[in-house]
Amino acid sequence: MEQIIPFKGKVAFPVTLDPGVWIFDDRRIDLDTYFAELSQTDTDPDEEYTKSMSKFWEKEIREGAIFPPTIQSEKKYEKEKVLTGSFGVPLTPFLKNAEPEEDASHLVIETEKGEHSFPIEEADSLIMAFSNKGKPLREDGPVHILLKDGSNLDSPITHVTAIRLD
Repeated sequence: MEQIIPFKGKVAFPVTLDPGVWIFDDRRIDLDTYFAELSQTDTDPDEEYTKSMSKFWEKEIREGAIFPPTIQSEKKYEKEKVLTGSFGVPLTPFLKNAEPEEDASHLVIETEKGEHSFPIEEADSLIMAFSNKGKPLREDGPVHILLKDGSNLDSPITHVTAIRLD
């Protein structure tokens, strides 16, 4: 399976996407926490603040002050997170780099099983997932297209071969 995704069509600059390098991208989103936070119900901000501060002071009284983590422990945590996490990147920055032409109105996700079309205005609601539990999406990838609202989390768009602007 090809791991490179062409971004083509009505664009000033055709872009080639390589999901294999996105693990180092600062724009990556931790999908495990992103969708977990999204599913939490809205609570009163004052109540949430009071609860968090209560937990903090209770811990301080029980365990004493904890010094901030060292750079070494932060690096170790980040490495473990990369090796075990599920990540994605927003589609919007790549769309901006390709510079859509004035008459481009739809973003088409080409897959081995067909095409999925979205109005170009909805492009910022798309996330390209590129890893699951620390592993690249080789079998049905190289990326999965997810909606930011999490509505297609159980059935993402898979087997993506290209992204085209019409």
